[in-house]
Amino acid sequence: MKNQDISFCKVHIKSTFNNIIITLSNFKGEVLAWASAGQKGFKGAKKNTPYAACKTAQDIVEKGKKMGIKKINIIVKGPGGGREAAIRTLSNLNVIKIKDITPIPHNGCRPPKKRRI
Repeated sequence: MKNQDISFCKVHIKSTFNNIIITLSNFKGEVLAWASAGQKGFKGAKKNTPYAACKTAQDIVEKGKKMGIKKINIIVKGPGGGREAAIRTLSNLNVIKIKDITPIPHNGCRPPKKRRI
């Protein structure tokens, strides 16, 4: 981690059914800090709770404030339960934009032809 004068960054929230991973990066894509619910000591089904997401986001806010980050863009991906709790906690930093990039299914590929006997 280099000491740079960074005041505007991106925060990626990947929220799955099993865990939540929050990554702080600059606009080049270089990771500055990251945290996950498993890293914070939550195990099993507790990793996907809003409380675990809140604690993970608090860790990122503390790391960001130490680096001098003032404004963030939030990018959310995944259907997990801790998305909103993490966003609320990250609002301690000045949030400019929130973007949801969760993939949406579109009925998939064409099914195979019906079997002829």
